[in-house]
Amino acid sequence: MLTALPAALGQPSRTATAPAWWRDAVIYQVYVRSFLDSTGDGIGDLAGVRAGLPYLRKLGVDGIWLSPFYPSPQHDHGYDVADYRDVDPVYGDLAEFDLLMADARRLGLKLLLDIVPNHCSSEHPWFGEALAAGPGSAARTRFHFADGRGPDGAEPPNNWRAMFGGPAWNRITEADGTPGQWYLHLFTPQQPDLNWRNPEVGDSFEQVLRFWLDRGVDGFRIDVAAGLFKHPELPDSADPAADERSRDSVNPLAWNQPEVHEVWRRWRSVCEEYTARDGNERLLVGEVSVPTAREHAEYVRPDELHQAFFFDLLSAPWDADAFRTTITEAIRDIAGTGSTVTWVLNNHDQVRTVTRYAGEPGVEASGLGAARARAAALLMLALPGAAYVYQGEELGLPEVLDLPDDVLTDPIFHRTGSRKRIRDGCRVPLPWSGHASPFGFSQGAAGARPWLPQPEWFAEHATDRALADTRSFWHLYREGLQLRRSLPQLGEGSLRWLESPPQVLAMVRGDGLICAVNFGTEPVAAPVAGTPLLSSGPCADGVLPGATAAWWTGDCPTP
Repeated sequence: MLTALPAALGQPSRTATAPAWWRDAVIYQVYVRSFLDSTGDGIGDLAGVRAGLPYLRKLGVDGIWLSPFYPSPQHDHGYDVADYRDVDPVYGDLAEFDLLMADARRLGLKLLLDIVPNHCSSEHPWFGEALAAGPGSAARTRFHFADGRGPDGAEPPNNWRAMFGGPAWNRITEADGTPGQWYLHLFTPQQPDLNWRNPEVGDSFEQVLRFWLDRGVDGFRIDVAAGLFKHPELPDSADPAADERSRDSVNPLAWNQPEVHEVWRRWRSVCEEYTARDGNERLLVGEVSVPTAREHAEYVRPDELHQAFFFDLLSAPWDADAFRTTITEAIRDIAGTGSTVTWVLNNHDQVRTVTRYAGEPGVEASGLGAARARAAALLMLALPGAAYVYQGEELGLPEVLDLPDDVLTDPIFHRTGSRKRIRDGCRVPLPWSGHASPFGFSQGAAGARPWLPQPEWFAEHATDRALADTRSFWHLYREGLQLRRSLPQLGEGSLRWLESPPQVLAMVRGDGLICAVNFGTEPVAAPVAGTPLLSSGPCADGVLPGATAAWWTGDCPTP
C-alpha cells in the first residue's frame, strides 16, 4: 500500500495577468536539416518545416524551436554563423521564413530561434577584418587574440582544450606571411570565440535580437549560454584533460563567469520591451551546462533568462532513486526563483532515448530501450514545468549507430578520430512514409539521397505507419499532450511523492492525479485501483509492469 510522504514540492502558480505561456509549454525541437526536404536536394529546409507544421499541430505541441538556418559554411551545421540576420540559401530565404512565421502564427504555434552568441564562423566579416587588421587592432578585440608562449610564440597562450577535441587555440599567419598570434576557439578552429568584454559584441547581438523580434518570433534558444565570458587573464587550467569534450566538468575559467548574467539581464529587458507592446511574452531559454541545480537556478532569476534546459534528467541513470533525487533538487532550487523547470530527455547532441535506455548498443536491444523511453516520456510530461521534445522521439527512433566513417560530418569525429560521443546518429533525416529511403523526407525529386543515409529499418518508424498504429510512440505522445492540456492537475503546479516499493517512483500531481513509473523488470502492485487514464505499455487492473509508466485519476493517499 502506498502512503504519502509529508513534503510537497510546488511551483508558483500562474497569475491572471501574467502572459506566461512558456511556464508549462511543450516545445518541439526541429533540426531543420533533417526534418523535411522540400526541394529534393537531400537537405531539410524552411519550406519543409512549413509543410510539417500541421503534423506538429496535430501532435499537440505548443511551439517549435528551429536549429540555426543562418548563412554558414556548415563546419558545425549552422552553429558556425557567418551572418546572424539572414537565411542560408540551402534552407531558403527571408521571404520563406516570413511565410513560416505567418503559418506558425495561424496554427497557434510559438516559434523560437536558435541563437549562437559564444562564437561565430571564421567566415564572419568581423573575423576577416581581424585577420587583416593585425595585432593590437580594434578588430581583434572582438575576439580573443593573444601572443603565443615560448620561443617565437610557438606555443599556445595557455593550456586550454577545445570541447570538440584538441587545443583551444589556433595560430594564424599574419598578412606579411609571418607566424602570428593565436585565437581562442572552445569548439573548432572554424568557430572563433567572441570577446564579450568588448561592448561592440553586446551591441551587435542586441540588434540581432531586434531584427528577429521585429519579424515576429516568440523567443530564442541560446547556445552555450554559460560560456560567453572567459577569465580576463586567460590563466592555465588546472586539469585541461577534464575540460575536453565534457559537459560535466567544463573549464571553469571559460564557463559560468559572473559577468554573463549582465548579458541576460540586457536581453531580458529587450524581450520585456516587446512584450509590453502586445502582451505576448517573448521567451529566452538557455543551454546552461553547470554542475548543480543551484548554479542553474542563478540563470533563471526574475530579471534574467525565463528558462534554462535542465539536463540532469537526461543524464540520470535508469533508476528510481536517481530520478527522484534529480527531480526533487530541480524543483526545489529552480522553481524557487519563480521560473519553472525545463525538462528534456533528448536533443540534437545526445544519443536517442530508445538506444540510451536499452542498456546495450544496437537496434536489436531497442525492445527494452523503447519501453523505458515510453515510460520516461510519460514521466516527463507529468512533471511540473515545461518540456522540450526532440524531433523523432515521438516516433521512437533509435540511434543510427553504424553510419560509415566516410559519411560522418560531426567535427568531433574529424578532430578526434573517435566515434565516441559523435552526434550524426541522432541527426539522420526523419522517415515520413514508404518502405525505402528517402522515406518521404525529400519531396522535390523521387529518390533524392538524404545528406545522411537512412537505414532500411527506418521504415518501421515512418510517420505514416506511426499515425496508423494507435499503440505507437506517436499516439502515446499525442494522448499525453492532450491530457496535459485538458487536466488542471498537469502542467504547472505541485508535486507530492508517494512512498513506494524499490524501483518504483510514484507522485501525486495537484488534486487527484497519480503518475507512477516502474523502473524495475518485475510487475508491482499499482498505486491506484482501476484502469489507468494513460499508460506507456499494457497495464492490467491492479498491476504496473516493469519499465512502464501510467497516469491515474481518482482518490489519492493523503499525508
